[in-house]
Amino acid sequence: MPLHPQSQMVADLFAATRQVPFEELSAPEAREVYKAGRIPSTAVVYEIRDVDANGVPCRLYRPSANTNIGLLVFYHGGGWVIGDLDTHDGICRSLANKSGHAVLSVGYRLAPEHKFPAAIDDSIAALKWAHKNATVLGIDPSRIAVGGDSAGGNIAAIVAQQQIVPLKFQMLIYPAVDLTMQFPSIVENGDGPILTAASMNWFVNHYLGGANGATDVKVSPMLASDDVLKLMPPALVVTAQFDPLRDEGEAYGKRLVENGVNTTIVRFNGQFHAFFEMLEILDDAEVAHWQAAALLRKYLA
Repeated sequence: MPLHPQSQMVADLFAATRQVPFEELSAPEAREVYKAGRIPSTAVVYEIRDVDANGVPCRLYRPSANTNIGLLVFYHGGGWVIGDLDTHDGICRSLANKSGHAVLSVGYRLAPEHKFPAAIDDSIAALKWAHKNATVLGIDPSRIAVGGDSAGGNIAAIVAQQQIVPLKFQMLIYPAVDLTMQFPSIVENGDGPILTAASMNWFVNHYLGGANGATDVKVSPMLASDDVLKLMPPALVVTAQFDPLRDEGEAYGKRLVENGVNTTIVRFNGQFHAFFEMLEILDDAEVAHWQAAALLRKYLA
């Protein structure tokens, strides 16, 4: 199946306007390029405010004044190097409004200035803080989920495996779960569009600092034991046909299923990595958000 016509238009525009690939830029330059390509969301949310989660900058999205709601702790994508609270603002607004539950977006520290495990440490700290400060956030501490896209999906899966607080659900959007990068789709989709094998190597090298740490289970959650996976909360795993990370995401979802975890695995054929961010452009992004929100509503009910 070819790229979805809407996605083909995006890919053509991306190819025509992107002068230098990420792997040829410094991390600060890549961050600016990434932010410049974002389309600010105009979705109205009942409350949006920045909070300090024990030293970790976060942003809270509340869809209503109701305090009998759950919370999605969301970790943004960007290869552990780029992305921030602003780049994923639209995703968080959408998920809060569509699910009826609050979203806490986590601004974890980025590599290469802060290499592994800084992002994991911050993400765990923010989750602990959210659970402890449920009254401040206006949520029910017994109804918490984690989620994220790409590198954020990696973080969400790892945080879930640590069993920091009881979790009801995990939302893994084209997650990077095997940083050894051995799955066939890394080669099959290595030239993109959007995410390439070369840029993945660039991200991973920045994150790990060139160290051979990809086999650490807190780097590659795919390597967790069956005993750990059996204890995981229900999951949604979203993948894209033309994504280098497609196969590892689906393999992780299948391992969860094999270990008795209620897991929904959805592949969006005709789509590429990062499509979930493009709500204003891609119909499939809107569909994926509604699917994710529906399962979030179910498990945080």
